[in-house]
Amino acid sequence: MQNKDYVLASGSPRRIQIMKEHGIDPVIFPADIEENLPAVGGMKETVMFLALKKAKAVESLYKSGETCINHGSIIIAADTVVYKDKIMGKPADFDDAFNMLQTLKNTHHYVATGVAIVCAGCEKARVFTEITKVWFGDYSDKELTQYLKTDEAYDKAGGYAIQGYFAKYIKKIDGDYDNVVGFPWSRIEKELLKL
Repeated sequence: MQNKDYVLASGSPRRIQIMKEHGIDPVIFPADIEENLPAVGGMKETVMFLALKKAKAVESLYKSGETCINHGSIIIAADTVVYKDKIMGKPADFDDAFNMLQTLKNTHHYVATGVAIVCAGCEKARVFTEITKVWFGDYSDKELTQYLKTDEAYDKAGGYAIQGYFAKYIKKIDGDYDNVVGFPWSRIEKELLKL
């Protein structure tokens, strides 16, 4: 894996950090797409659709010669949502984040991350979804308001970061921790070997 060029179709500091922790220093090339949810499909289909859309957007720049991405570079894109009775992306504002986190309080929900791995110019791709179940404990409206005064909630699916301040309200998880962060590296590594 180390002899290839890797392109991360994301500016997410968490995704960059996970790749670097595994010895890969990717070229950072955030995909410039509208992240509108498709009209049909469940959480698995939604995140795979958006991840592939991001990867293909970056690959199209390679094909047009607008970037320094090399033929055969591995483009990795991801999209994460939270699911509890409906799909939840990143909150739009304070009220949206507050309502999301109220819905998730004292119950479980699912975190789904879709990943697309595309070989630039090779017509090869791997697309998959990883799902983790997360249980939240209790928190008061005051605690929630205090949390939402930080900027942590607003660029995260479901309005929270498992690795941040909100971690103290998480009772347990069933699945991949890094998936809840938004980049399920164990599965990505396995899929890279199949590409």
